Amino acid sequence: MSPEGPSSTPADAVLRLDGVRKSFPGVVALDDVDLEVRRGEVHVLLGENGAGKSTVVRILAGAHRMDSGRLLLDGVEAAISGPRHARELGIGVIYQELALVPGLDASENVFLGREPRRLGVVDRGAMAARARTLLEELGALFDVRTPVRDLTLAERQLVEIARALSLDARILVMDEPTSALTERETRTLFAVIRRLTARGVAVVYISHRLDEIFEIGDRVTVLRDGRRVATRDVRGADRRALVRLMADREVEEGVPRTSRTRGDELLRVEGLGRRGRIEDVSFTLHAGEVVGVAGLLGSGRTDVARAVFGADPADAGRLLVRGRPLRIRSPRQAIRAGIGYVTEDRKGQGLVLGLTVRENLTLPVLPAVSRFGVVNAGDEADRAEELARSLRIKTPSIEQQVLNLSGGNQQKVVLGKWLACRVDVLILDEPTRGIDVGAKQEVYGLVERLVGEGVGILLISSELPEIVGLSDRVLVMRGGRVAGEFTRAEATQERILACAVGE
Repeated sequence: MSPEGPSSTPADAVLRLDGVRKSFPGVVALDDVDLEVRRGEVHVLLGENGAGKSTVVRILAGAHRMDSGRLLLDGVEAAISGPRHARELGIGVIYQELALVPGLDASENVFLGREPRRLGVVDRGAMAARARTLLEELGALFDVRTPVRDLTLAERQLVEIARALSLDARILVMDEPTSALTERETRTLFAVIRRLTARGVAVVYISHRLDEIFEIGDRVTVLRDGRRVATRDVRGADRRALVRLMADREVEEGVPRTSRTRGDELLRVEGLGRRGRIEDVSFTLHAGEVVGVAGLLGSGRTDVARAVFGADPADAGRLLVRGRPLRIRSPRQAIRAGIGYVTEDRKGQGLVLGLTVRENLTLPVLPAVSRFGVVNAGDEADRAEELARSLRIKTPSIEQQVLNLSGGNQQKVVLGKWLACRVDVLILDEPTRGIDVGAKQEVYGLVERLVGEGVGILLISSELPEIVGLSDRVLVMRGGRVAGEFTRAEATQERILACAVGE
């Protein structure tokens, strides 16, 4: 049996996993895992990337079948045959990596496969009205008829949450639901969760943000290397002890604040605009400097990054790189100018999931490892091995498909691509989204290393402690414009949030 933990009576336990095992080629993802979730509680699953949390989610969702063990719902053994069967059993899932159809609008995604009908025809008016109600409850302000491909990652995350809520599930599984949300949207979601649990809904909640666990959780189960190591009541739990249980080692939390020496100007943005998204955005970025960009959902943070990188070219303003005016109309031009971009959507835009770790790491530098158009396999492998080792990417081999890595290790691969390129300006958009406390410290250490080498970093993050801790200056976006700028001495979470909401 697994380690100690409070037991439930059959009447309390709406969900139970007994001795669940699941393996994949080269790795045992879950090994004899027990889990018990009570009606009306928020049960937190905690663990480092690769601990097995997402495998539990996929088993509950019907996306994976366990190799052995039992799953019981209200004390009755169930064999979930697929996602539709899971929904019929009353299990709703919000995935960390969003599973939406880009070409459909928000309302169509919320009710995909369950569209309301009238006289045998989809009632689009009713569908839009129901979706609007769900999204407004979550604090979303965008038009539900907007195609999902035109929404920001945070807006898409709210669509995913609304879809799960629309199922009226008795068990709601949330895998990193706030990873792209700001503090304001997170608090709105927590209010929704509290209303659900008051009605008896059981919530399985996964997050790497430890503050959230103590705010919303009732009990916490810690997984490590595919095994359950402890289950504890959140009330009275020791934060440092939980981190130690996760990592099996001491891990310092918090964001390092180091002194830096600012160098020459690397990037100047003047009057940058993109119709309907951002307007008159201006700022500078110097060598050895981190400029943070904060703001609420839809404030224009990511739009600025994509315009600078040429992914969504600006239609107003100008860019100067090292004092030289440049018209960047594509990512290729940005890379040639020494600009890299770690996108907030690692799976959709940052990685080629069907390629290996080696191929993803060296993708931007293929010309450097090629001769007469033919890739030198040995040189490519050496570079990839060095990057994987320096970033501590957890993988059986660099020949592993990146699709099979945990979210945190996928994020390290995205970062590794730009280390290989040796860019002068690096845009980091939610660089610690969905990664554990240990991996966060590694990312923070990498930021400090790059800044020390003279790289200028534009940091976009929904986590205000991260913005305050890492940034030398902070820009606050509101309504597509820069609403304020704070020096390192002036920047506090309270000031930044007040500026973001216009107080």
